Amino acid sequence: MKPKTIYLVLCFAGAVLPYWEFVPWVAQHGLNLPLLLRELFANRISAFFGMDVVVSAVVLFTFMRVESTQLKIPHRWIPVLAILTVGVSLGLPLFLYMRELRLEELRSTGGAAAA
Repeated sequence: MKPKTIYLVLCFAGAVLPYWEFVPWVAQHGLNLPLLLRELFANRISAFFGMDVVVSAVVLFTFMRVESTQLKIPHRWIPVLAILTVGVSLGLPLFLYMRELRLEELRSTGGAAAA
């Protein structure tokens, strides 16, 4: 299976699985951001995962900016929107999918990808 196909499948999983948990929570509590943050940091292990995701998102924003600038990836705002609305679980595979598309395009046109 090609990497871009794997990334597309991971996009689906990265969107569905987090919302599988989030939608019932919102149905029960509404969009209560103070409660969301309290529950996210309710104990050290949940805070560990919360901080891990926040740091991963910052790293991913940086990586996407560098890579999309070097490779001239169009529509680079789409994975940013994915991170802000779903999370790293969608934003990362979506960006990698878009990156694979751009690399294929560069290979087919004989363009050199940045090192």
